[in-house]
Amino acid sequence: MKTTVVIPNYNGRNYLQDCLTSLLEGSEVPAIIVVDNGSVDESAAMVKERFPMVKLIALPENRGFSAAVNIGIHETGTEYVFLLNNDTVVLKDTIEELEAAMERHPKAFSVAAKMLQMKNPELIDSAGDFYCALGWAFARGKDRKTEAFSKETSVFSACAGAALYRKAVFNEIGDFDENHFAYLEDIDVGYRAKIYGYRNYYAPASVVLHAGSGSSGSRHNKFKVDLSSRNSIYLIYKNMPVLQVLLNLPFLLLGYLVKILFFQKKGLGADYMKGLGKGFRLAFSGKGREHKVKFSMKHFGNYVVIQLQLWANMFRRLWW
Repeated sequence: MKTTVVIPNYNGRNYLQDCLTSLLEGSEVPAIIVVDNGSVDESAAMVKERFPMVKLIALPENRGFSAAVNIGIHETGTEYVFLLNNDTVVLKDTIEELEAAMERHPKAFSVAAKMLQMKNPELIDSAGDFYCALGWAFARGKDRKTEAFSKETSVFSACAGAALYRKAVFNEIGDFDENHFAYLEDIDVGYRAKIYGYRNYYAPASVVLHAGSGSSGSRHNKFKVDLSSRNSIYLIYKNMPVLQVLLNLPFLLLGYLVKILFFQKKGLGADYMKGLGKGFRLAFSGKGREHKVKFSMKHFGNYVVIQLQLWANMFRRLWW
């Protein structure tokens, strides 16, 4: 096999043992790396004691998802890297199926696994991710029956909770952006890959069960809403040239208005708005400008394709 598994972990002891056991029983991977983000629940000690064959990198503090996976990716020596959330169970031959899909698509940057809800495995958690001109990222197939998503297809980006990446492409497009800390970093890196002419796919024969919110606690909470709204602004700033922002501005304004109203109803409107403000400050800060993707005419055709997908994905959102 050509794949190293990288698992970022933060206080995931309740899930991590089952995750590692499923990996070791289901595939013969060359190496597994757990990058612990300063957990205080003895996660790292459990890995060291019960899984001595797993390489453990213990960080002294929580540096976020992006930093953890970057450290793990840099430690790998294989052609592919499988990024995996700690709150997952990997079914047999999943990594083999992901590798086969990657081999079928030479221009693929990433291949997403079929992620099923652990408590309701007949329902999809994610069948790849989409991003649209409203400024919304969304999991394809969320809460729908798994049978409807049994075809291999291209997606906007892979959910990094269970996805295979072609390691060499990172040398061209850059690592996961650590400014994100967590949330939307996988949309961002998939977006960047598309600007450079690569594609992202979904492989339904690879199956992972996902508990969801294993570290943050729930689908909507102050931490997630604040970071996600911040990163949504930063994502647009980073990847869209000015003219593309202006082209999408009516849709973006509508999308953010809907989101404000949505989170206001959930009692999180102030957190969402605060996050938006942080996003603008990050985008126009020195460290934000440093990571902006520079426009190049050689990528113009890729920008056109992406723009058509952004529009099409607004309608896909109504379906998925």
